[in-house]
Amino acid sequence: MATFLYRIGRWAFRRRRLVGGLWLSVLVLAIAAAALAPAGEEEDLAMPGTESQKAFDLLDERFPQSNSQGAEARLVFQAPDGQRVTARQNKATVEDALGSLDKGEQVASTTDPYTTGAVSEDGTIAYSTITYTADAVDLTASTKSALEDAANRARDAGLTVEIGGSALDAEEELGGTTEIVGVAVAAVVLVLALGSLVAAGLSLLTAFVGVATAFGLVSALAVPLGLTSTVAILALMLGLAVGIDYALFITSRFRDERARGSAPEEAAGRAVGTAGSAVVFAGATVIIALVGLGVVGIPELTKMGMGGAGAVALAVLVALTLVPALFGFFGRRVLSRAVRKTVRPGSEMIRSGSEAARPGGQATGTGGEATRSGSERPPWVPGAAGRPGLGSRWARFVLRRPVAVLMIAGLGLGAVALPALGLELGLPGDESKSVETTQRRAYDLLSEGFGPGFNGPLTVVVDMSDSTGTRATTDLVAKTVRAVDGVASVGDPVLNRAKDTAVLTAVPRTAPNSAETKDLVHAIRDAVPGVEAETGAGILVTGTTALNIDISEAMSDALIPYLSVVIGLAVLLLTVVFRSVLVPVKAALGFLLSVGAAFGVLVAVFQWGWAADLIGIEQTGPVMSLMPILIIGIVFGLAMDYEVFLLTRMREAYAHGASPDEAIVNGFRHSGRVVAAAAIIMISVFAGFIGMNSPTIQTMGVGLAAAVAFDAFVVRMAIAPAVLALLGHRAWWLPRILNRVLPNVDIEGEALSRRVPACADGSDESDAAVRRLPVGRD
Repeated sequence: MATFLYRIGRWAFRRRRLVGGLWLSVLVLAIAAAALAPAGEEEDLAMPGTESQKAFDLLDERFPQSNSQGAEARLVFQAPDGQRVTARQNKATVEDALGSLDKGEQVASTTDPYTTGAVSEDGTIAYSTITYTADAVDLTASTKSALEDAANRARDAGLTVEIGGSALDAEEELGGTTEIVGVAVAAVVLVLALGSLVAAGLSLLTAFVGVATAFGLVSALAVPLGLTSTVAILALMLGLAVGIDYALFITSRFRDERARGSAPEEAAGRAVGTAGSAVVFAGATVIIALVGLGVVGIPELTKMGMGGAGAVALAVLVALTLVPALFGFFGRRVLSRAVRKTVRPGSEMIRSGSEAARPGGQATGTGGEATRSGSERPPWVPGAAGRPGLGSRWARFVLRRPVAVLMIAGLGLGAVALPALGLELGLPGDESKSVETTQRRAYDLLSEGFGPGFNGPLTVVVDMSDSTGTRATTDLVAKTVRAVDGVASVGDPVLNRAKDTAVLTAVPRTAPNSAETKDLVHAIRDAVPGVEAETGAGILVTGTTALNIDISEAMSDALIPYLSVVIGLAVLLLTVVFRSVLVPVKAALGFLLSVGAAFGVLVAVFQWGWAADLIGIEQTGPVMSLMPILIIGIVFGLAMDYEVFLLTRMREAYAHGASPDEAIVNGFRHSGRVVAAAAIIMISVFAGFIGMNSPTIQTMGVGLAAAVAFDAFVVRMAIAPAVLALLGHRAWWLPRILNRVLPNVDIEGEALSRRVPACADGSDESDAAVRRLPVGRD
């Protein structure tokens, strides 16, 4: 792999105009396709195989006319204090507002609350349902304006009026300014880490090329593939985060190679051959974990995984090709000011600290071993690299106190993870929106007037195709459901044209996301088998509330199996990469700690309300059911990023003869600062999405930012070196049989250090040497 990527890096550097032109063309085409493509629809979640989904499918078949309707809106009216909406004047106001909509554009029908019984028992609240002929995304501005005008007519007359329903969902603002702040923080970190505005701009530029291309492709494919805005936001979030990180890793390695005396083209090839190998592996782990989300069986989750995987794949391709091409465009400006002073234009002579490289000299440039003269020492030997930096000092601190560091870090993460034991899963509705939105206020008014369960009715579907006595069957079903404790009311059955299917609406006494409602759904399902046996009918409980409950339970059931698959995959991949048994086990256990701590943060913030006001969460409740598995899939790949980039340098030094402790120090000396900067960038990008108005994106932002912070700074920076220090040589032990069986992926680029001369003058000697290498062997 290293030799193949080495060739790609040098080719991209030499053919930089071609590479840059190709990526510019791809970017323009993706943006143009997105601009010309129609807007996608926000589809409801589906869970094939569950009872609620089977019922929805049956309704699609037996009640096709009900599914031909478009968006719906609810106008909720509340009379002033001391009055009723049934009073003559208030009734006239309501009828006038609804009358203005009757013949409106795209309006299919409006209901009269006074004839349909949509008035609360105390007479203070009423509602009307407006059905449209088009979906929410296809409603015109004039249609929405007419709805607002109708509400304002009633408001001007003294009534309180709020609007709910799906008609307004398409106009929710997902954007905000916090993501811009996150990118700005990432830019500042890049400048501080690289010491060069040009190098920082290069990383941001390549990341934006990748993420803009991914976002454009997702938007262009939204309609044919049924992709929602959440898929696009996830692609944007992941593509931006990993794109910046991958460019940072390769840029940092390029600068190291240049500082050792390699010519620009040679340095580009070595950077892609070494750091690029780690990028390929890290990107592959993220992609595999995201694609693996498809095994859960939720189409929306599968689409999110595929969209995120596509964004990561683009980020990898950009890092391997466009980044080295830009090295050629920017030249010496990629280097820090201190290093540029040591490089004379037209010469590759570099004198920095104790290291000197001259044209034509040889440097392995693979992470630590410089062979320029027989007397020169490798960089893990004390005094070989000048004054130790913060990474080296931290590594030596951990080496002196490994047990204390391990205990403090491990127990700390364990304490943060404790709230995860109370994790409750659900799906957000209007109740989770800000009280500043009219949808949330409409939800609250309906709960006040008709009970908390009104906003989450259950739909009981009765399949009577194999039963006799339609009226007797529906009466028995209604009587059975009404007798279940927790049911507030059961509506009259509605039959289809063939009279072989009936639908009854059961209103719970409790709110949709409450534990009592979940128990009620199971109680109704437990009560109907006797009716089925007596009548021969099939009875299914569905509705949005029941479907949300089924999805949440399916997510809970799939959590442990998916986590087991991910952990097994992590151990297998890391065993191949590091040729060790204990290092992968340590990495997997650390991953569990960081994920558990992230779940603890989600429970504390979104269920318990800790610091909820700081991020604009006004309503606590269950954690969105998709989040745990989604976070596991994403964080698994990102955790492997840091594991690979940090331990690759350690493994490389150990393979070249360093002691276990010296290898740890070497890893932190070369990669600690870069990994810390990459983690801060990723945390900033994820945290930047917390300010969005979508509960899904908010939860994702908090969970991912917390998981990356715990994994990078606690697990990889503290627990990992402490465990390696305690294990010593045993950390890199591999049984002989595995050593013979496992493939050698050469992620450290040993083939380059062993057989490719580093020609500082960029002569063809390197190209010839690489061409002689058996590429398939390493």
